[in-house]
Amino acid sequence: MKYRVILEPDEDGMIIASVPALPGCISQGESRMEAVNNIRDAVQGYVASLKKHGEPVPPSIDEEIIEVG
Repeated sequence: MKYRVILEPDEDGMIIASVPALPGCISQGESRMEAVNNIRDAVQGYVASLKKHGEPVPPSIDEEIIEVG
């Protein structure tokens, strides 16, 4: 499954990672790579919890990112 992850630096220099499709699914890391790895673990736990409790799992996204200029 694929989910959009938003990465933003905080005032202490940490990278905050959040998943808009999964309310409250937030993690952080000292680097972009660490934040991405941490949010991946958080998403896996979040989705597992939804399934365990019979809650609907938000659909995976299908998108492309292009670079211009």
